[in-house]
Amino acid sequence: MSPRILVVDDQPNILDLLATVLRFHGFRVDTAATAAGALAAAGAHPPDLVLLDVMLPDGDGMAVCRRLRADGLDAGIILLTARDAPADQVSGLAYGADDYVTKPFDVEVLLARVRAVLRRAPAADRPDPVLRYADLELDQETLRVRRGDAEVALSPTELRLLRYFLSNPGRVLSRAQILAAVWEFDSPAVSNVVDTYVGYLRRKLDRHGPPLIVTHRGFGYALRAAA
Repeated sequence: MSPRILVVDDQPNILDLLATVLRFHGFRVDTAATAAGALAAAGAHPPDLVLLDVMLPDGDGMAVCRRLRADGLDAGIILLTARDAPADQVSGLAYGADDYVTKPFDVEVLLARVRAVLRRAPAADRPDPVLRYADLELDQETLRVRRGDAEVALSPTELRLLRYFLSNPGRVLSRAQILAAVWEFDSPAVSNVVDTYVGYLRRKLDRHGPPLIVTHRGFGYALRAAA
């Protein structure tokens, strides 16, 4: 089971960006835009990690952090804030946060911080970094791909495409969905790039076993083994 991350931020663009990126990277994501919503979400579905904005419309994120710890939540907590004074960082860590990231932030750096905090969990609770379907495996830490006994060399774009398929096994994915998740834009004028890269990926995978990517004409593709 992939880690569950609760993202708390009152700015819709940041909330949507983080949720989209984290889901693309295989995490389960819950969202909240207020302090009350964060506490309710954490109580309903205890997260493995919380990305918590400090400035919320109905309260202070640091107080939310302190409340979560008082309620017994032992998940990782990363504070997100525009405040970059050392005193603010010290206060956040004193309230029980594990890390502190200032806005604006680089998404790749934030992902690295998320993975670092998750790695601090006991080994028994640590999620498996390997995505699997049939005889296909992608190690998300080493970015190595195997089909059966063979290692498959993929380009960065092919890796992102494969990760999206492996995160949604059996599900029919439209070209628009794939374009938005892998290339992060959704212009229909360039949707043919999806067909091109699916073709590249399919040829590399099919060298080592039966076809795994099924075409649904007029709609998109699915990662599905033959019955």
